Formats: sequence, C-alpha cells, structure tokens
Amino acid sequence: MDDVFIELDGVEKVFDVRRKTGFLKRERRRVRAVDSISFTVARGEMVGYIGPNGAGKSTTIKMLTGILTPSGGRLRVAGIDPSRERRRLAHRIGVVFGQRTTLWWDLPLIDSYKLMHRMYRIPDARYRENLARLTELLGLGDLLDVPVRQLSSASGCAGTSRRHCCTTPRCCTWTSRRSAWTSSPRPGCGSSCGS
Repeated sequence: MDDVFIELDGVEKVFDVRRKTGFLKRERRRVRAVDSISFTVARGEMVGYIGPNGAGKSTTIKMLTGILTPSGGRLRVAGIDPSRERRRLAHRIGVVFGQRTTLWWDLPLIDSYKLMHRMYRIPDARYRENLARLTELLGLGDLLDVPVRQLSSASGCAGTSRRHCCTTPRCCTWTSRRSAWTSSPRPGCGSSCGS
C-alpha cells in the first residue's frame, strides 16, 4: 500500500478528567474522546472529516500531527509515527486549527511567506513555483502586500492555509468548517494529501 498517506487502525484517545466533588475531594473519570477509529487516506486524495462538536475531530487531527499520543491503536502519516517523530513529520504536513493564524500580524502576507521560505529552507525555485500556483488558486494576488491585521477573516484563513502550502507539505488540513470553506474561494481548491 505505497499509495496510503494516512493510516489509522483502531486508534483511540482516553483522557483522565478530575473534578472537584467537595472540600478536598475529587472524582476521577475517564473520557473517551476517540473510540477505535480506522481509515486510510491515499496520496492525492481529498477528504472531509466531519461530525458534531465533541465527536473527536480535533483530537484525531492532534494525534495525526503528534501533538497528542493515542491511548491505543496504530497510526502513520507519510510512513511516520507522529508521536515518536513529531519534528520530522512537521516538515511534511501543514495544519490550521480553527481561526488561529501563524502569520505575523503587522507584516504583509508576502513578508510572512518569505520568512517561512527561509525558516523551512525551501529551495528558491520551489518557493517561487508554489507561491505563483497558490496565489492563483486562492485568488490572493491583490492581498499579498496587505498587513495581516487588515485582512478579513476569510482572507486571513486563506492566507494562513496558503502559508502552509508554501512550505510544500505533503498534507494540509483544516480543523474547522469555516477555515476549510473560506480557504477555498476558488473551484478546485481544498484540503488534500499528496506526494
């Protein structure tokens, strides 16, 4: 299965939650946030991971990125165990959590992208190619010189998503409907995993 990019097999996450029940008394209970999920995502495949609030979507994404360690099961992203090789995986994926931005507030979009270009040591030719392709795809040409603080919420989300794509991740994911939809103002654009 060389074409599998993301693989989850019986993955679960259980949190121990303590709550105060009286003076110096606490009750401990286990909360199952993710309950034995299994699926695969092939290279180049575009998917939607949807469910009601509290269903474990963000917890699953956090496990896929190595932020959280699963309580059980097995998962791989780009052939890597995220909880064991988080730094190595971070160079291959991009994630946008809700409305949080990784852009510098007072800088124009283009300056944030240039900083990422240097921080991630992206080869110049690849950076220029990605910048041109994604500027066209997301329709951000007129916004490149605008400071992030002056962008609308939708443009900021699109800019953040493009920032991740400028680093050429093998997978880019959004964790909220608003981010996903506002990051895709043009037909054919979306969250995908690839080579």
